[in-house]
Amino acid sequence: MRPARPRDAAALAALSAPFVRSGALRARPFQVYAWHATDFLVAEAPDGTLDGCLALRVHPEPTHDGRVTGVLYNFCVSHGRQGSGLGAQLLTAALTEGRSRAVDTLFTATTGSGRLFLHHGFTQVSPRLAPETWARSLDPRRGAKVLARVL
Repeated sequence: MRPARPRDAAALAALSAPFVRSGALRARPFQVYAWHATDFLVAEAPDGTLDGCLALRVHPEPTHDGRVTGVLYNFCVSHGRQGSGLGAQLLTAALTEGRSRAVDTLFTATTGSGRLFLHHGFTQVSPRLAPETWARSLDPRRGAKVLARVL
């Protein structure tokens, strides 16, 4: 596990592409990976390819009561590593990173079951509780559930 670097942008986009095609991830322009590469934690294989990634962005606007929120996004694990525990390791690392950055609550959205998030203490919440600009960016046609966890 390591923080991604700007030079990882192409590998992040390539790792994400099959999940975008399947509808599991929403499409993001390459520039998002290039401009926000440092949001990502990555799991790197011995040959240097990326086996998984998860991005954490601390939201710039505090809540009305001053709490700091973060958003987890673009979570994917290569098909060859699914079921190996790598996703749980990435999520645990992101929770640790959130705590180290004084995040009070982490949010994410998923079109899947959210089982891994639920297993790690997330609960389904109303999108109204999430950072407003992020919640507005969710495409209602995708039917994503918003999940949150207090750190």
